[in-house]
Amino acid sequence: MLDTSARLLRLLSLLQTRREWPGAELSQRLGVAPRTLRRDIDRLRSLGYPVGSTPGVAGGYRLGPGAELPPLLLDDEEAVAVAVGLRTAAGGTVTGIEETSLRALAKLEQVLPARLRQRVNALQTHTVRVGGQGPTVDPELLTRITAACRDREQLRFDYTDHEGAVTLRRAEPHSLVSKGSRWYLVGWDVDRRDWRTYRADRIEVRTPNGPRFAPREPPEADVAAWVRHRLGHQMWPVQARFLIHAPAGRLAGRIGGEVEPVDETACVLTMRGDDLRLMAVAVAFLDLDFEVLEPAELKEHLDALGRRLLASRI
Repeated sequence: MLDTSARLLRLLSLLQTRREWPGAELSQRLGVAPRTLRRDIDRLRSLGYPVGSTPGVAGGYRLGPGAELPPLLLDDEEAVAVAVGLRTAAGGTVTGIEETSLRALAKLEQVLPARLRQRVNALQTHTVRVGGQGPTVDPELLTRITAACRDREQLRFDYTDHEGAVTLRRAEPHSLVSKGSRWYLVGWDVDRRDWRTYRADRIEVRTPNGPRFAPREPPEADVAAWVRHRLGHQMWPVQARFLIHAPAGRLAGRIGGEVEPVDETACVLTMRGDDLRLMAVAVAFLDLDFEVLEPAELKEHLDALGRRLLASRI
């Protein structure tokens, strides 16, 4: 169990992360009895923190407005997480963030206890990061986009497509999605009347923003999954589907693609790429019985592969 001072720090940290906490859940997170939790709440109140409470079995606690928090209110795990995040950002994809992250990290490490500095330095020393090769994004651009998302203001911007053509776009921004070394804006394209994704590094925002708009239902509840699926279709023009005579779990981690269970003995594998022959080889190396669902020409590639393999035995 944490000592009293460390527990109070942890409690105050938890109260900042939610609007309201059920008492039973706070007790469980802190590893203390409800009576101890009530005493800790009283200690915070005596220190000037406005902690409100709701009585009853389903009651809870909340940190009221006006609380003056210490300059650095982080428990051990949070401090390490922030330090590691700053080190990672130092090699990130946002223009100029490297120097900013290193300055912030230097300030943080000055106030970290020695035991935490050792943990952070060990992670840094024994971690190798492959730097991104793609273009970086101006942090001011990301700030303007997220502000428009928050304020529900239409964005007007010049957009450069993959062929280099520049067009004026008007979009109702919904959110920014980070995928790999890229940032993508998800928004409703006003002129095309459809949900679209835009690479942030190809956006040049015009000033001022357009009018306010009423929020729309996003294309899917999980916007990140929608972007991942959409980019898969855009990047890989060829699709193939196979019926695999094996449970879906047999394919886990063995091949790239989307696996959809049919029953306990079969599943459908959907692959995307730019070469059907490579897909044929990849599925053949699974060493599982399968059938080609689409496209028909994929069967020709498999027949040719089979003839070459048989010929190699002569």
